[in-house]
Amino acid sequence: MSGKENFFSEISEIPESYQRYLDVIYAITKKKKGGWVTNKEIAENLHVEPASVSGMLDKLKNKKLINWEPRKSIRLTDKGKKYAIQLEETHALLRTFFKEILKINDDELVEKISCDIEHHITQEVKESFRSFILKYHG
Repeated sequence: MSGKENFFSEISEIPESYQRYLDVIYAITKKKKGGWVTNKEIAENLHVEPASVSGMLDKLKNKKLINWEPRKSIRLTDKGKKYAIQLEETHALLRTFFKEILKINDDELVEKISCDIEHHITQEVKESFRSFILKYHG
């Protein structure tokens, strides 16, 4: 098994709720200099209370996906960032598939479907999507 396959067997073991937090943290860090994110920013993006964010941050820290101390800013670890980038790539492939191949023009719907599905796509399926899109749309 290659390193890439090991990586994806690991990410598939991370619950979808963890993946959603990684997605949001990564999206926020891309808009900020330094890459540090606050509990409040995460709560606002996920539409949850800051208190519930703290519990998840503790779980992410225990999995070594973020660097964080209570009442301090949050930053993805290298491992957390790798996962977030892979999720983002999968999301982009799904978005392309729905918009360009299936011709779904409702951006809000495409975004929702892509976000919901991205957490269930294996590496094998992701590569199939990529090949199909390149063949069909390349």
